[in-house]
Amino acid sequence: MGKERAGLKEIIDLSTEMNRTKDIDMLLDSILAKARAFTNADAGSIYVKEDGRLNFRCVQNETLQERLGPGRKLIHTFFTLPLSSSSIVGHVATTGRALNIPDAYALEPGCPYSFNAEFDRMSDYRTTSILSLPLESNDGIVGVLQLINAKNGEGETVPFPADVELYLRYFANIAATALERAQLTRSIILRMIKMAEMHDPKETGAHVNRVAGYAIEIYEAWAKVKDIDKADVEKTKDILRMASMLHDVGKIGISDIILKKPGRLDESEFKTIKEHTRLGASLFFDKQSDFDKVAFLVAANHHERWDGNGYPGHIDLLTGRVIDGQGGSEEGHPRGKKGLEIPILARIVSVSDVYDALCSRRCYKEPYEETRALDEIRAESGRAFDPEVVEAFFAAFPNFRNVALRYPDTE
Repeated sequence: MGKERAGLKEIIDLSTEMNRTKDIDMLLDSILAKARAFTNADAGSIYVKEDGRLNFRCVQNETLQERLGPGRKLIHTFFTLPLSSSSIVGHVATTGRALNIPDAYALEPGCPYSFNAEFDRMSDYRTTSILSLPLESNDGIVGVLQLINAKNGEGETVPFPADVELYLRYFANIAATALERAQLTRSIILRMIKMAEMHDPKETGAHVNRVAGYAIEIYEAWAKVKDIDKADVEKTKDILRMASMLHDVGKIGISDIILKKPGRLDESEFKTIKEHTRLGASLFFDKQSDFDKVAFLVAANHHERWDGNGYPGHIDLLTGRVIDGQGGSEEGHPRGKKGLEIPILARIVSVSDVYDALCSRRCYKEPYEETRALDEIRAESGRAFDPEVVEAFFAAFPNFRNVALRYPDTE
């Protein structure tokens, strides 16, 4: 009984930690990491049920990670599977029953599902034991959690114990509820983005997801240099991921005549478009949560420049008036925030946003080649961008490919 209570307490503790995560991408990573830690699994993945298919959304693999070395993350393609019982995850998703497979290469003859060894061949990996569980909420199955290669105390691959499976079923049910909540949060954010996209075609779901994905990679690299506590890093990443998506949401309040203008803006038009920072921040004036605070800072400050030549500068975000004593010019123009006056998370989003804009096609330009975009970021270090953030950008850059693969532009 002592062992059972200890196991149940650990699952409850893991579930409590998991429920603090709000962003869906961060949540999927958290679910998989915690399930792997509990079962001592070498690898795993999560498939999310969307539009009648299973979307491959998250993967972790300790063996392959060790080959890459510290600071680098696995690069993988994102794909979908039909909701069919012929595959292992499809069988779990369609039947709602967990599968505990001792050896993926030794399935019984006539087994209704099969193991696809393509990944093993491509990566020189050997999948043996598999524990695949449905993520099931009150509304049905929302995905599949799959764990691979349980390890014993000596590091040998062994089958997943039956008692572990029982605990993980409880964990999977809680994870499914958390996943549904995170999906709803992401859906609400994307609807706000869709409203902005009606005014500005550049403000797409793919663009803001990439900006957010790049931002948390940069923040993680920056935080590592600053030796910030891991728990604080994870909490900030979760909030930053969502807040970054809303950096330009204030464009909802700007005329689409200006936002869709193909040529250069005149002085009056540029003055109008700069208002989007203040308008975006105004959505989060009533700061009731850490998310509201970060979203406010990012929306208000992501166009400030390290050299002080950005906007909106030192203004009252409610009225748009210059704040006394902050260096407004004789004409009443506010002085831009400079250097460390700019909140660090806004400095990070600024680099992320510019990089994605450089690499994206616009009505007035073709996408930059990667080398040219990187040269541009480096050239703006100490001018538009915080030099420390630029260094973090380059440290994190090898991990950007996953973000771009996950959120490609669609015609």
